[in-house]
Amino acid sequence: MNKIFERALYPYRRSADQDAAAPVRHPVIVVGAGPVGLAAAIDLAQRDVPVVVLDDNDKVSSGSRAICFAKRTLEILDRLGCGDTAVETGVTWNLGKVFFDERQVFDFNLLPEDGHKRPAFINLQQYYLEQFMVERAHELTAAGKPLELRGRNRVIGVTPHADHVALDIETPDGRYALEADWLIACDGAGSPVRSMMGLDFTGKVFEDNFLIADVKMQADFPTERWFWFDPPFNRGQSALLHKQPDDVWRIDLQLGRDIDREREKQPERVIARIREMLGDDVAFELDWVSIYTFQCRRMERFRHGRVVFAGDAAHQVSPFGARGANSGLQDTDNLCWKLAAVLSGSAPESLIDSYDTERVQAADENILNSTRSTEFITPKSEISRIFRDAVLDLAEAHPFARPLVNSGRLSVPCAYDGGPLNGADAPGLPARTRPGAPAADAPLGNGWLMDALDGGFQLLGIDADIPQGVAHDDVAVSTLQLSAADNPALRKRYLGEAERAIYLIRPDQHVAARWRSHDAQAVGAAIDHALGK
Repeated sequence: MNKIFERALYPYRRSADQDAAAPVRHPVIVVGAGPVGLAAAIDLAQRDVPVVVLDDNDKVSSGSRAICFAKRTLEILDRLGCGDTAVETGVTWNLGKVFFDERQVFDFNLLPEDGHKRPAFINLQQYYLEQFMVERAHELTAAGKPLELRGRNRVIGVTPHADHVALDIETPDGRYALEADWLIACDGAGSPVRSMMGLDFTGKVFEDNFLIADVKMQADFPTERWFWFDPPFNRGQSALLHKQPDDVWRIDLQLGRDIDREREKQPERVIARIREMLGDDVAFELDWVSIYTFQCRRMERFRHGRVVFAGDAAHQVSPFGARGANSGLQDTDNLCWKLAAVLSGSAPESLIDSYDTERVQAADENILNSTRSTEFITPKSEISRIFRDAVLDLAEAHPFARPLVNSGRLSVPCAYDGGPLNGADAPGLPARTRPGAPAADAPLGNGWLMDALDGGFQLLGIDADIPQGVAHDDVAVSTLQLSAADNPALRKRYLGEAERAIYLIRPDQHVAARWRSHDAQAVGAAIDHALGK
């Protein structure tokens, strides 16, 4: 078993704030040092926004937990400085297979086209990702960036005010108080911050129980996502198999509703279930075991004055589709550039309301897909089961039925259609890169388009003339002149049948606006609009 989660990677150290005569105020405090909180802190620090992270632990999380990280998340990790390490360590996959009973009914490819730097997914234990992000945070701190990671600092009180948030914190040396201009709550599904503020979720709770077993074994299964409906080793239920680094395999087994959870977690029962799945001749050992139920719920609003919620603290979905951690990192990707703009005076405070609008839209999209997956995987009536099984039977021979099979619609980023920051849209350009949608990667010589997007506002001229440098008020806008000649991926994704186009890309790499030719006044208006002015 990997022991990384037994080491204190951000051990407790007494802070000068604990000896201050009055509570010290920081521009941003993040509560929670999981992947979402660390992503927020790294993003803000790279934008030179001072940030303090408070966590009641001093180690990465135990057990694999989240393991599937999607292409968009990897692109975000690239910008945060730890994408290469994650991909090099993780197990890359694009392919999946779906089985009904013992029959394979179809397979799929989540990234069938070429011309992308990153794969559809990698599988990587959450503790590895947290380790890489903690190391990146330490690297930024050592380089003089304003990031402080405080372990064993447990938040026990939150008091919102009109222009700040007051915090009470418990440490091994006793209690102290802090203030924050802005507080980002990334403290997980059980969010103490949410509870202390008297807030809750709305949505649906599912009663089915699932067993997670991370199993260490040598196996010749391909690096693919395998999902079974009604397999012979788990009759009437479902099963899932994924490969992780270190010869660890994730096995999910549906157990049903009325079970004795403690009994089902006993090693002898877990081993018996896995042996029935793998056969008597496969040697394995248990690495981590858990039983979970899940919810498809969210907070009504993600912003409450100067307190902003992100990740599982704001919304929860089923694990089918890998929408939890991936959507959490997309939350911070949306939030942090806006918070930096507000703190620098480049944007009004009301810009943060667009975080709530856009990420609530994304959460609703994830919850809808997650709920549909769950209802297909765990039918609640006999007629629903008959329908599902008929779809699976048809899918084996008839392609029209395959889109109806739902073993978990896998995570894709939300396009903020109708979003409050979307600007002009020139007709005739590809829908894929419309305003509100995430930018699509494409090869650029020896590099990649997503790597060329620098985390600020950026103007792309594709076979269209743009100025070498653009400035609007106090907002810097970098420019990138591109040619679609001999670049079919760039042409397909950004031009379609058009001869030229100009794109304004937001700092979170979503499209803000696009035109057929450059107009300085129109670009300036689009930047103002994207900043909520």
